[in-house]
Amino acid sequence: MKFNPDADLDTSGVEDTRGSGRGGGGLPGGMIPVGGGIGGIILLVVILLLSGGLPGSDGGDQPAVQNTAAGNLDSCKKGSDLQQNSDCRFVFYQNSIQSFWAAELPRRGKKYIPAPMRVFDGSVSTGCGPATSAVGPFYCPPDKRVYLDIGFFKTLQTDLGARGGEFAEAYVVAHEYGHHIQNLYGILDRIKSRNGPTSDSVRSELQADCLAGIWTNHATTVPNKSGQPLITELTEDDIARGLDAAASVGDDRIQEKTQGQVTPESFSHGTAAQRMKWFKTGMDSGDMTACDTWSANPL
Repeated sequence: MKFNPDADLDTSGVEDTRGSGRGGGGLPGGMIPVGGGIGGIILLVVILLLSGGLPGSDGGDQPAVQNTAAGNLDSCKKGSDLQQNSDCRFVFYQNSIQSFWAAELPRRGKKYIPAPMRVFDGSVSTGCGPATSAVGPFYCPPDKRVYLDIGFFKTLQTDLGARGGEFAEAYVVAHEYGHHIQNLYGILDRIKSRNGPTSDSVRSELQADCLAGIWTNHATTVPNKSGQPLITELTEDDIARGLDAAASVGDDRIQEKTQGQVTPESFSHGTAAQRMKWFKTGMDSGDMTACDTWSANPL
């Protein structure tokens, strides 16, 4: 994955609260109260892991990410800043994803409302309730905001077995912005059934994977405000890592790892095969009309 060193970056929609003490208290296990269409839209129910939480979910140390300094994303103004601050890649992801949807939705007659991305550590207070890092990245509809603890991506590799890499990170961020697109269309209000292999929750999550794939299709052509491309290259290895990340967060993979057995009646996000399928569907088509998981049978 290559980033344009000459691109201008926009940090106005990236809120870096790490180390600021602005997080707020989290619930045990990092759970967010279900209500208002919230349940089933978090990327991972990682609280299923082993003792009910990931390392650090009880307030202890979170997995470290190399070259990370708290509250440092405000300094990411140019693409070249990535050389001094590797965290600037998250500004690239957010800028590219938002720029794509800001152009795509009006083309389809829909107004795009920007969604900030709040980067936090430890715990955070949201319009969906308090959460800890153990919840994983998530989107909160009342806030119209994506929440992200960068330490999660280390956990994605160490606990869930993903290969990792920059595009695996980008896929996760794009998935959460997929939920924002759903929210703007009123789709999240349709979520009634939250568990089961064909539940509304599963259909919502697979659609968000598909929407992430659509951005992927266009990623290397998305410009910033000055017309410069933000991401200049995605390789086959990048795409493979994105598909691998999608598979690693499949319900069946997580349940097999944590329970030793698969129970489809408790699915909330879809199987590894389904998540890869719908991400690839969006990526291959580049067209939102290909992402109708609500009428698809089988998924």
